[in-house]
Amino acid sequence: MAVYYLAVDIGASSGRHILGHLENGRMILEEIYRFENGMDQRDGKLLWDTGRLFTEIVSGMKKCRELNKIPVSMSVDTWAVDYVLLDENDQLLGDVYGYRDSRTAGMDEKVYRLIPEKELYARTGIQKQLFNTIYQLMAVKTKTPEILDQAKTFLMLPDYFQFLLTGTKMCEYTNASSTQLVNPLNKQWDQELIQRLGYPQEIFLPLQMPGTQAGSLKEEIRLQAGFDCQVTLCASHDTASAVMAMPLVKGDGLYISSGTWSLMGIESMQADCSENSRLGNFTNEGGYGYRFRYLKNIMGLWMIQSVRHEHKDQWSFAQLCGMAAENSRFPSRVDVNDAAFLAPQSMTQAVQDYCRQTGQAVPETLGETAAVIYASLAECYKDTVKELEKRTGKTYECIHIIGGGSNAAYLNQLTASAAGKTVYAGPGEATAAGNIMAQMIGAGEFADLEAARKCVHDSFEIKIYEP
Repeated sequence: MAVYYLAVDIGASSGRHILGHLENGRMILEEIYRFENGMDQRDGKLLWDTGRLFTEIVSGMKKCRELNKIPVSMSVDTWAVDYVLLDENDQLLGDVYGYRDSRTAGMDEKVYRLIPEKELYARTGIQKQLFNTIYQLMAVKTKTPEILDQAKTFLMLPDYFQFLLTGTKMCEYTNASSTQLVNPLNKQWDQELIQRLGYPQEIFLPLQMPGTQAGSLKEEIRLQAGFDCQVTLCASHDTASAVMAMPLVKGDGLYISSGTWSLMGIESMQADCSENSRLGNFTNEGGYGYRFRYLKNIMGLWMIQSVRHEHKDQWSFAQLCGMAAENSRFPSRVDVNDAAFLAPQSMTQAVQDYCRQTGQAVPETLGETAAVIYASLAECYKDTVKELEKRTGKTYECIHIIGGGSNAAYLNQLTASAAGKTVYAGPGEATAAGNIMAQMIGAGEFADLEAARKCVHDSFEIKIYEP
């Protein structure tokens, strides 16, 4: 009988339940459930419906029972920075905001009055993103201070869902590091920083590492799902799980965790909290085994996803890549990290406006727009490679592209050509694989991360793109 592990991987646009097991030394992944996700617009706010998401989590678990493939362990990962506050009865306080909501406008200035920006980076190593949790909490403190006064527990979203599954409240390290409130030296909350900001220190639980057992399912969840299993903390920041599944074809390499966001960087055992690093807008996110993901956040496939939605999703991403290839000579480029592309009413219009304002040819067709987006992403990747090599003093032979974007063959080839590096693309389900790897390492299926990565390399197709 196979021993199954369940990864619940919830992204900003969709979620999926993936069962994993080992068969003749290879990791086998099976998607058994998928659901849509997205921020709801309500009263001028962008919010997550955590109740609906948890219903989807349990619905996917029921599929395990139907298939008679009962996992011994499960874990939940999501995107970073978003969180919940719970009251003394463990009930939600206020709305659960999505990171694209505009409530953080101006909150950086309020934070910097209490701790200068340079000092904040030196203490945390996390790049400034106006949606970081530190600024979200300042918005709560400024606009609805009564909520912060009533708060008894702070949990990141995966922690909250696992609390609903088990009744155990834990905070996992990798996702917590994205808050800009964690000390990269002791890998725990920076309590002095939290105090200076005026946030209640007692609501922040000690940080736990991936592989920690949260406990078994609550009775009511067991009855709904039809089985019991352990809930194990994975690297619950989806990028941290994805990078765990980097197959390392040729030793150390650059990586791009490619999805809604493109997270491009390297692994390091030490954080670079220098002023030069801050000015380069690099970040030091916590990774598995206290590694750091030294990377840059790049807007990523969010841009092409948004354009696709504007066309009622009638074209597949493969078709959009084909259209872009047909218009590869279209000359215009945009800065994909410009704030204009964070949450525009129309991404197509935002791209056209940027080109018009910068005196470039304005894309008129879907193919031209796609060509601009893909080529601009590749150019940004090339520039980031140069920055990383300059900062580390190393030359990297290759780029590993992992996650859903590894299936974008046209973009992969553009990246290889622009950066002058061999690109190894895959696995596509890197986040789910990494989620399951943390569970399997914790259960003793793998001796360590290196053994698990070798299994990933041997288990999934890795496509090669030469410059």
